[in-house]
Amino acid sequence: MIKLIFCLHRLPGLSAEAFREYWWTKHAPLVKERAPALKIARYVQSHGMETPLDGAMQASRDAQPKYDGFAELCWESEDDLNFAMSDEAALKAGAELLADERKFIDLKRSSLTFVRERSVVG
Repeated sequence: MIKLIFCLHRLPGLSAEAFREYWWTKHAPLVKERAPALKIARYVQSHGMETPLDGAMQASRDAQPKYDGFAELCWESEDDLNFAMSDEAALKAGAELLADERKFIDLKRSSLTFVRERSVVG
């Protein structure tokens, strides 16, 4: 399984609640619609939550401030990912998703990386 892990910061001036609402009710359906064109096998949103443990965990590891959420997009193979990065219809679908992301994600402060999943537990 190949994954794109996207660590998200919301746009300045957008509340955490408004960010999560838009991401879940507006952006998620767009991803779902375009998943076949992009050969996305799985899409998961992990929404940040407010907890007193945040500060303690960050302090114990000298960690950066937390993200507002994480998106995981999964492909079954590198061939499927390469298709998504080169096929004309897939590129159009990806451009549409990027245009929507600009409405709620602070792309300059967010980060993303491709990974190969290796399970340890479960």
